[in-house]
Amino acid sequence: QVQLVESGGGSVLAGGSLRLSCDFSGITYSRNCVSWFRQGPGKEREGVAGYAVGGGSVNYADSVRGRFTISQENGKNTLYLQMNSLKPEDTAMYYCANARSWVCSTGNWAQAKSFDYWGQGTQVTVSS
Repeated sequence: QVQLVESGGGSVLAGGSLRLSCDFSGITYSRNCVSWFRQGPGKEREGVAGYAVGGGSVNYADSVRGRFTISQENGKNTLYLQMNSLKPEDTAMYYCANARSWVCSTGNWAQAKSFDYWGQGTQVTVSS
């Protein structure tokens, strides 16, 4: 059974940093796609960053490029989202999600409907 567990959320002031973690298990394919999504109050779920596990390619939404970094810890089923220079508009519930590798390779890393498994989310609140 595939499981994803997010952690690391919290409350910070604008300009601060947080690092989110996504621990995943039960994934039988060596190559797959893991993305971070977020959903703010009254907003649609938005793809933030995508990572091709087993391939290493990364993608970012324009709204976070240059501020957020997605990475995988070597040899472990843990993905990180390092978030720097946080803004109040980054306030949201952040989720990690898993899909088959083709989702990343076809550029669909930000399409929530393409993902099969989701974590429970971790809240990020940025105040000005």
